[in-house]
Amino acid sequence: MNDAEFIEHVRDRQSMYGLIGTYHPTATFIMGFDQARVGGLLRGFHEWLAVRNGELSSQHWMGKVLAEALPDLGVRGFENLHLDQEQERQAVDRLFSLVLEFLAVRDDPRALASMYVQYHAL
Repeated sequence: MNDAEFIEHVRDRQSMYGLIGTYHPTATFIMGFDQARVGGLLRGFHEWLAVRNGELSSQHWMGKVLAEALPDLGVRGFENLHLDQEQERQAVDRLFSLVLEFLAVRDDPRALASMYVQYHAL
């Protein structure tokens, strides 16, 4: 099973991995899997998000994804963050969508090289 297939498997069977469709635990799970892969899953994800958004940022990808999923929320941090069920669903859906979109770029050497060229031009 490759990385994209694994992420799709987790997305489609979240409860099998102890996830309940909420953003923070799901993002933490993906971050943990990335750590287990010695950073190999999401290497370049931060840069890809910067290119995608057209701006450099020091914000962690978890915050960037949440801000993109829920632009009206004005996310500055996770403390005191209370999302309703629909917001959680939107955030989790966006997270899986972005990770899968990124993996398609990461796994294509030309697309990945182009992304890094664009990143360094920012």
